[in-house]
Amino acid sequence: MTFSIVGRCEKTGQLGVAISSSSIAVGARCPWLRAGVGAVATQNVTLPALGPRVLDLLEARRLDPSQALKQALDADEWREYRQVTAIDAQGRTAFFSGKEALGTYHAVAGDQCVAAGNMLAGVHVIEAMPAAFADAQGTLADRLLAAMRAAMAAGGEAGPVHSAALKIVGDLSWPLVDLRVDWADDDPIGQLGSLWAAYKPQMQDYVTRALNPTVAPSYGVPGDE
Repeated sequence: MTFSIVGRCEKTGQLGVAISSSSIAVGARCPWLRAGVGAVATQNVTLPALGPRVLDLLEARRLDPSQALKQALDADEWREYRQVTAIDAQGRTAFFSGKEALGTYHAVAGDQCVAAGNMLAGVHVIEAMPAAFADAQGTLADRLLAAMRAAMAAGGEAGPVHSAALKIVGDLSWPLVDLRVDWADDDPIGQLGSLWAAYKPQMQDYVTRALNPTVAPSYGVPGDE
């Protein structure tokens, strides 16, 4: 029902998650990020609480992702139904797929990234993602979306994909990017890419507006001078 990639940019330290699913509004339940700490994707039969739990363990106890993931899952009696991936601010990764994960499932770590999915057309779908992430040029968002497109080109899920999300954190306490296609009958990953293409040239302007409104650019709308 879901495939995803969590990744880190070595140049900027940004952390991100790109994810898609046959279910509605995957971005509301599955990607969890904290600036300077890590990024987590919790999927399959999703327990959203696992995302914050792993991030708390990474931050407060200074555990590595494997330790944090194990401790978080040890407290979940239904852990065998979960699929979770994590990356920390140093680029260390971890993943877990329970034996009750749906359909064909797989997870694989790459350089500064880890990808996972379930109900897949085949394990090769996930195998394609770290390579695409490594080969892609541009921002972290560009590279995460390249990995998602590679997964779809390799066959994607066993059924139709209906929602997709892209979330990235940088140096600030709020997300730098938080884009979602909550439901689409056709090509939500392509629609997500279009959202990113529209948002990308404006992204820094919104940071500027938040930090120093006196130098914020005008967009020419009524009341915006």
